[in-house]
Amino acid sequence: MEQTWPVAAEWVALALMASVLAIRIRISVALMEIFVGVLAGNFLGLTTMPWIDFLAGFGAIVLTFLAGAEIEPEVMKRYFKEAISIGVISFLAPFLGAMAYAYYVAGWTLQAAQIAGIALSTTSVAVVYAVMLETGLNNTPLGKTILAACFITDLGTVVALGILFANYNAWLAVFLGVTAVTLVILPRLSRWVFARAGNPVSEPEVKYVFLILFALGGLAAMARSEAVLPAYLVGLVLAGTFLDNKVLVQRMRSTAFSMLTPFYFIKAGLYVSLPAVLSGAGLIAILFLVKTGCKVVGVWPLARAFRFGRRENWYTTMLMSTGLTFGSISALFGLTHGYITQAQYTILVTVVIATAVVPTLIAQAFFQPSRGGAMGSAPAPEALGGTVPVRATEQASD
Repeated sequence: MEQTWPVAAEWVALALMASVLAIRIRISVALMEIFVGVLAGNFLGLTTMPWIDFLAGFGAIVLTFLAGAEIEPEVMKRYFKEAISIGVISFLAPFLGAMAYAYYVAGWTLQAAQIAGIALSTTSVAVVYAVMLETGLNNTPLGKTILAACFITDLGTVVALGILFANYNAWLAVFLGVTAVTLVILPRLSRWVFARAGNPVSEPEVKYVFLILFALGGLAAMARSEAVLPAYLVGLVLAGTFLDNKVLVQRMRSTAFSMLTPFYFIKAGLYVSLPAVLSGAGLIAILFLVKTGCKVVGVWPLARAFRFGRRENWYTTMLMSTGLTFGSISALFGLTHGYITQAQYTILVTVVIATAVVPTLIAQAFFQPSRGGAMGSAPAPEALGGTVPVRATEQASD
């Protein structure tokens, strides 16, 4: 216990430094926290602890939930064709490309190649959502369409992981059944709870949401699934309810970005071993190009077909090329279950983190659209009924 407080101080100090640097350099704080984690892990000997792992995992869950809650039902319906098309191809193209390269060229086993395909097919909801908040694009049709497409991509990733590697037992059936029932009753139940809570200081609404996330996350763990999947689905079905509860979203976002997500992003940086990166640099570079290349080949023509603006076209493609949460989760799943080796895990995680950084920097530096987020054939924000509904999703202070 005596060592806990100094370790906590180190991690919070790194999070504070990352926030300050992100403001100065004008890049996403999530990316800066990853950079800080890489440096601290390789040069300062920073290590994780069980309680840090828990906070980091819960941070990913809450952030994923908030990202799902950003997908307003009306916007999802209006841009369903764009979101489903971009999301499906964003998953399928890199999944097949990375798996084929790992199996036929790199000589990995079939199961290891499948893990590679799954890990490199993802789009990072955590990174994309953080960028959307900081740029204010989460309030635009473009930003909401990208978040919806991210949901489809990562849903494909989790479904593939479940079909190929699931432990088909009673716990999986219980998890699927309870999740399905919960998603059906949750909107009406939540409106009833929020209406009677009255926003007291004790924050019963936040505790209620955390209870749902913990309960479904626990069932997911028992079924050998991942807690972020039900969190995303819960956020999606509660999006309409949260539209009318701006204060609750503000409180949950403050909790996530101030206390939880820094542990997640800094921990993600700790996975990168610079010596291992140097020894496997060739394969890392190739897999990075395979993933981003497949994303570009798949997403860019679709965005062009939907008549996105030129900047919006490339911006969407770059953000859909990111990876972090589900990618690292998939790689860790493969390692802990013996499907990939430690060296293969290091390579995959490094590629995943690189795709969280490089495409995001390119998107922000060269293709960041205006707050209007023109989408070509899509109506301007005013066409959605006067103005785009502004929820508790204002640009983050950092």
